[in-house]
Amino acid sequence: MGNRTPLTATLAANAISTAGTSLTLIGAPWFVLETTGSAARAGVVAFCATLPIVVAALIGGPVIDRIGRRRTAVASDAVCASAIAAIPLLHFAGALDFWALCALMALNGFAHTPGNTARYVLIPDLAEHAGTTLPRAASLFDAVSRGARMVGAALAGLLIAFAGAETALLLDAATFGLSALLVAAGVRGVPAAEPRKAEAPVSPRVYGTELREGYTHLLGNRLLLAVVVMVMFMNGTDQGWYAVLLPVHAEAELGGAPAIGLLTALFGAGGLTGALLYGAVGHRFSRRTVFTVCVVLCGAPRYLVAAVTGTTLPLAVTMLLGGIAGGVLNPILTTVVYERVPDRLRSRVSGVLTAGSEFAMPLGGLAAGLLVEGVGATGALLAMGGVYFLATLSPLVFPSWRTLDDGPVEEKAEEEAEAEDEAEDERPGRATTAGSPGEHGEPGARRKPAVEPQVSTSEPSRPTGGPSATRPRP
Repeated sequence: MGNRTPLTATLAANAISTAGTSLTLIGAPWFVLETTGSAARAGVVAFCATLPIVVAALIGGPVIDRIGRRRTAVASDAVCASAIAAIPLLHFAGALDFWALCALMALNGFAHTPGNTARYVLIPDLAEHAGTTLPRAASLFDAVSRGARMVGAALAGLLIAFAGAETALLLDAATFGLSALLVAAGVRGVPAAEPRKAEAPVSPRVYGTELREGYTHLLGNRLLLAVVVMVMFMNGTDQGWYAVLLPVHAEAELGGAPAIGLLTALFGAGGLTGALLYGAVGHRFSRRTVFTVCVVLCGAPRYLVAAVTGTTLPLAVTMLLGGIAGGVLNPILTTVVYERVPDRLRSRVSGVLTAGSEFAMPLGGLAAGLLVEGVGATGALLAMGGVYFLATLSPLVFPSWRTLDDGPVEEKAEEEAEAEDEAEDERPGRATTAGSPGEHGEPGARRKPAVEPQVSTSEPSRPTGGPSATRPRP
């Protein structure tokens, strides 16, 4: 038996942080609608909150490795706690201008991404440290996240109804602080959580090289690209759903914030059920078959149901069933990326995957707000749902998805290529001289073979119940 404390602490921290994120996911759009009365402004806030997520994911991988995954997670949560707490505090003081709200949401998005990535990429090492299997740890990670999202969503609806959106935001700030304490105290003694000691000195050239490794890993694999493109459209439309369409629909037809909390909680409950079911029996079935069926069912139907009905029950049933289907997706994608991306590149590749899968999120919230203003809520729901449905047909259309059932063959190929390279270096005339450039341009260092990109997923990222993390990672 291994030491389970770091894994338990990370799961608990992620659960608390995710529950808090659900509070803001529901509380922030409702706060904007209450204080401005504008769906377009809600879309602008969603744009400002999500664009920095993409930027942070694009550039953050090498930073996480140098600072250390544990320190990154702690610092990220601390900054997010300060940013979110400032919104209601400034509002109570009468000093919260709209630009300040946008800036604080942007800071929260920028800081939140590195922390999510740091916790996510630690799971394989923490699973080994705890003496448990990777598929079980991946399913547990996703199940805990979905359960926390369910609880957070239900609590958000109640808090907004009885204490106001400001209270929900303050509680989210407290969850960030608790998450930081859990990681700081609980994730110790795990070498993968600490800074990389052997990294080359920081310079623009070295940093650029490290970033390119992540992009090369993504761009060289067709399945990886197919996953990222599909999840990008799913996350973009999901952002429009949670940031604009669902709040507007609930305010007009369903009775307000409690309905949002109920529907989001049901989706989270379904996701938790789906993740647990896949963790228990999923290994018996083809990944590709299960994924293809579930991805079509997980999202698009809710847009159609919301567009054609003004009552809560049909949408509640649809959200619950869609959550069950969606809960199966992340364990599949998470297991695949853990199997095929080597630990040395995991932070960098995960950052690129997150950036790609969340690239459309800023536009999703903005587009939803403008569509509501231009064609009405029903037209916006049908348009966004159509985009979601077309995106989820990807596994039926593109041949690259056929490799979803393949094992970590590319990692094996990488090891064989490295062994062959070492053998070449040992042959007469192939020895590296003191003046030859090696990895990172260091004299005398043997250049490692390029790592072939493998499969993917992120949180998000991984599809999740809503943008954030999510999010489907891919």
